[in-house]
Amino acid sequence: MHRGELGVFLRTRRARVTPQSAGLPGGSRRRVPGLRREELAQLAGISVEYYQRLEQGRATRPSREVLDAIACALGLSEVERAHLDSLRRVAAHSADQAAGAPRPQLRRMLSLMDGIPALIINDYFEVLAANSLATRLLIDVTTAKSGTHNLARYLFLDPGARDFYVEWDEVAAATAGQMRLSAGQYPRDPQLAALIAELTTYSEDFRALWNAGNVEQRSSGVKSLRHPALGVLRLRYQNFVPVDETRHRLVTLIPDEKSATEVRLLRAWAAPVTTGPTQGPDRAAVGPPADL
Repeated sequence: MHRGELGVFLRTRRARVTPQSAGLPGGSRRRVPGLRREELAQLAGISVEYYQRLEQGRATRPSREVLDAIACALGLSEVERAHLDSLRRVAAHSADQAAGAPRPQLRRMLSLMDGIPALIINDYFEVLAANSLATRLLIDVTTAKSGTHNLARYLFLDPGARDFYVEWDEVAAATAGQMRLSAGQYPRDPQLAALIAELTTYSEDFRALWNAGNVEQRSSGVKSLRHPALGVLRLRYQNFVPVDETRHRLVTLIPDEKSATEVRLLRAWAAPVTTGPTQGPDRAAVGPPADL
């Protein structure tokens, strides 16, 4: 049991539930938002002492039935329930394996997508590979000062990200939520832990979102990006996650009708997809190669 994560998650979920929404009387004025521990324990049908031990990390082996009862009392979403179960099922080995490289099958899928922007990322938000359209579209990211091609680092540590992502607040909240979900699944992954520690240290925005304890999992949606040459582009993204490769995903970005013309211009400008290492993209060049 990743005890610290479990306690933080339970406390933040409890804080968002009002007595009225849980069918309890409001009572006297409260010093803190949400349900009291004793109210949550009452709704879940467990003792206050045991629930307090869970939040404090002193009860290390809660049963699925107990956590299911708590999830019902807290009104958790399906994604939040899965995250809670991940915290319960953390393996006992000393370290999780790193995400590693994507399988060749995923790269072959990417190579077939030359008509729309597409890229492969892992759960560290590293861009591992991209076709030429995606590298032109994400030029602000692929030429970021950090040189790491990491979407999360760019989002929270690069001042230009707030201009590039039109709905920065929404993207930031979703990214932090997805990262917390990964942390629950792989709590002993040192690379993931190091990234979270870095962002928590250097970004007040990330720190606030992380402390909120929210988890998110989005397979599709719409994002607006402000391209330096083409202006605002509205794109529908779709994540494809192979059944046997949960730590990597292929992301496609399909423009809406108003942005389709601009993306066709990108296609005309884009260089053919190449492979092999690079010393870092040149912003003035057509774009970096597929292997970022």
